[in-house]
Amino acid sequence: MNEKATKTLKFAKTGESVRVLKVAGEGALRQRILDMGLTKGAEVTVRKVAPLGDPLEITVRGYELSLRKREAACIVVE
Repeated sequence: MNEKATKTLKFAKTGESVRVLKVAGEGALRQRILDMGLTKGAEVTVRKVAPLGDPLEITVRGYELSLRKREAACIVVE
């Protein structure tokens, strides 16, 4: 796999727009992320990152959402 395909949402910068490639992980956490609209192909924009880096505020499918770093690390983006 190339470097671009292995970037996760956790490392996206403020103001950056990315597209979801896949949601890694399993069980309840993965299902929760999918239920929030973070599915393959969804466009995500990082709006803010808290001073200590956790949580991130993103825009997805027209609404704002806050994610912990742990959750963002499960979302592979390009």
